This record gives sequence, C-alpha cells and structure tokens, in this order.
Amino acid sequence: MDVVVISTGGTIASTADAHGALVPTLSGDQLVSRCGTHRAVRAIDVASLDSSSMGLAEIDMLRETVHATLLDETVTGIVITHGTDSMAETALALDLVHTDPRPVVLTGAMRSADAAQPDGPGNLRGAIEVAATRRGTGVLVHFAGETLPARGLIKAQTTAEHAFALTSGTALPRPMAVSAAPLAGLNIPIIRAWAGADGTLIEGLTPIDGLVLEALGSGNVSACMGEAVAKLLCRGVPVVVATSVPYGEVSFAYGGTGGGSTLGDLGALPAGYLSAGQARIALATALATGVAPRSLL
Repeated sequence: MDVVVISTGGTIASTADAHGALVPTLSGDQLVSRCGTHRAVRAIDVASLDSSSMGLAEIDMLRETVHATLLDETVTGIVITHGTDSMAETALALDLVHTDPRPVVLTGAMRSADAAQPDGPGNLRGAIEVAATRRGTGVLVHFAGETLPARGLIKAQTTAEHAFALTSGTALPRPMAVSAAPLAGLNIPIIRAWAGADGTLIEGLTPIDGLVLEALGSGNVSACMGEAVAKLLCRGVPVVVATSVPYGEVSFAYGGTGGGSTLGDLGALPAGYLSAGQARIALATALATGVAPRSLL
C-alpha cells in the first residue's frame, strides 16, 4: 500500500539560481528521498510552478490526476507538494469534489530546499504520515506540525513557519461534494474595495462569468462602488462578497447603497468564512457544475 506524492513545484522544490532567485528545480522523487519517511511512497511530477501561476486549467489537471490516482485501490492516500501562495485555493478546489474516504493532503515550505534549515522535508514527512493514517477527512493541509481542513483556510503569514490559519478559528462543515467539471475558461475576477472607491474598475470589466468583491468590514463597499455592483447584479452576473478582514464571517448587516444588506437584497451572496480567493473557487465550481453557488459558500 503506497502513499502517492504529486509534485507541482513551489518553494518546497525550489533552489536559488545564479542570481539568488528561487525557482522550482527538484522532482517529486528528490523531495521524497530527502524527507526521511519510512512509508512506501511513489512520486508523480505534474508541474513545476510557482503557485501564483496555478490557474484554473492547472487546477483541472490536478483534479484529474487525483481522481485517476485514487482509482488504484493500493493507494492509501495522496500528498500534493504545492507552493504556499495559492495552496488554500487549490485545497478547496479539490475538497469541493472529493468523495473518497482516503485523504488528499497538501503541503509545502516557507524556506527553499537549499536553505540552511529547510522546513520542507519535515512538512512532507508529516503530510505523508497524515495521508497514510487518516480517513474520511476530506482535503487537508499539513504544515509546521499542524493539520488543517481546506475550508476556510488562509495563508496568514508571508514568511513565518506557521503560515496557515482558519478564518473561523475552528473547522467548518463541508458542503456535499459535487461532480468535477472543467473550470478553465471561466472569467471570475476579484475586485478589492477601499474607502471611497469609485465604480471605475467594475464598470471597466470585460464580459465576466461572475465577480468576487473583497469588501471592507463585514461586507460593505462605498456608495459609488455599490452602484456599479448593483448594475452587474441587475444584468444577472453572480456576485459573491468576501471581506479583506483576515478573520471572521461576512454578514450583511448594513444598509446604504454600498451596504452588505442592500447588496444582498439585490442578489449578492455572502462568502461566509471563505476568503476572496476561496470564494472565487467556490463560485467557479458552482458555475461549472450548475449547482447553486450558495450551496458551496
């Protein structure tokens, strides 16, 4: 019985080039050989990316790889090595379609493979152990000795070893998984609000499939931005309102043109505890599969 490690690049696989810039260079086999696990492991290389380049097409590919890998009944679980910048988004994308009791565990590193004290080997070793022993947990992230669920996860630190946290502070209920459908080609931008923002950015958007609005506070924007969002909603464009605040839930409590309550009355949906990045993934998955977006938020 094997744990399969799927390598996608990221800091965990990166070393410094001649100019000191970090680039992914190590294969999955090299990562496994350095981590010191005693488990039976085989590695698959599917990408060598900085995770800021992990787009919807790459997520589709990763979903397909996970599905194909789990068709093998000798696989006890999957670990995905991944860059930290978009790890939370990829984790949710996988979790929303994951029905197998065997776990999928994402991990990575904050320090490069050639650092004096790399954290990647320990993270990978721990993730392999989680993948070999857990069941019925959905998709997880194992990092710096902590194992966290995908839903509500954020990257909360830019350089610190304990890089991830839950926006709710505790695990959130998982919605019923949906069948996977291609996400590539969907155009769902994220627009961040700021105090006194006008509607220029929203009014200038090319045809879009949906919008995630990273609002202020509990889900509010300026009056001018609210007017622009209202026009989108009137055209039938789905809008999900998240918050730029790291912790806590979006709640539509305030009135006024840009207030969350007003936007909600017009059809905007609150992201709950999902970050803007995770809300975008949830909306994309809903649109691709034809389910109501609210059911995945």
